[in-house]
Amino acid sequence: MALIGVAGAGKTYTALAIASNLGSKIAVIDTERGSASKYSDQFEFDVLEIETYSPKTYIEAMQAAEEAGYDVLVIDSLSHAWVGKDGALEQVDKAVRRTQSGNNFGAWRDVTPQHNAMVDAMISSKCHIIGTMRAKTEYVQEKDPKTGRTTIRKVGMAPIQRDGLEYEFDVVADLDADNNFIVGKTRCPQLSGAVVNRAGREVARTLKNWLTDGEPSEAPKPAVRREEAPERAQAEAPKPAPVEVEDEFEADDVDAVHCDCGIAAKYVRGKNGSGWVCGHVGTDEPTCGFKMKEAPVVVANDPFEDEAPASKAELNGAVHQ
Repeated sequence: MALIGVAGAGKTYTALAIASNLGSKIAVIDTERGSASKYSDQFEFDVLEIETYSPKTYIEAMQAAEEAGYDVLVIDSLSHAWVGKDGALEQVDKAVRRTQSGNNFGAWRDVTPQHNAMVDAMISSKCHIIGTMRAKTEYVQEKDPKTGRTTIRKVGMAPIQRDGLEYEFDVVADLDADNNFIVGKTRCPQLSGAVVNRAGREVARTLKNWLTDGEPSEAPKPAVRREEAPERAQAEAPKPAPVEVEDEFEADDVDAVHCDCGIAAKYVRGKNGSGWVCGHVGTDEPTCGFKMKEAPVVVANDPFEDEAPASKAELNGAVHQ
């Protein structure tokens, strides 16, 4: 995840709030001179404050976090790997000054692989990565076809990093001055177009549900020949029709006492009463002679006695008088 915003937008706080609900063991690479530690009373995390911002330093820190078993790694911020001390731009400037040629093509030939290696380390990391990036105002030059004059137009905010880096992330969100988490690009459909104020638990829950959605597929089971596995073939053979229950009982799904076989008996109902029979009744297993009927229940002082017929009526074994 990439969080992009100007100073004061809440990048560090939002990253920690989401990370704390995304995993239990959190590490922070702090390039902001201890800014993450100011939230140590609200979140639990370990921090590494680095003072040189070469892509190699970021790679080594990510590898150390992965080896230590952290669930989530917050990189605050990734902008320093581009414009900070020993970052990509400074390395190119130093190389150009050494050659005194003014041509930076050769310098980029050496620096670009370092930057790409840092991106690959983020993508392949076993940790969840939340990277923050500072934002800058982006302008474009436009030429009026009628007058031929060139004008400068403000088009919005852009991250301070190499162009296109944001497309490497699963989720890219801008943070405005009101701490609104505004999703601009995402591979998680549930976050598409989302705007969340002071994002934290709800965003982390959505991501966790998305990342753990679905069940692992099972390989199809091979066919079993009867002569190779007679017991299994017999078990998979069609079962015979259920055995009719004696005394016109109608099988029910309610288990009660145990029969002589030692398994749960079946509770049944029929016109001659209710009770329990062997639990194997209705299956292809041998049945025992277990059978236990319920005693009839006499209903006295029936409030609806005047509406009952004169003769006795049986209802599930209960005699109504």
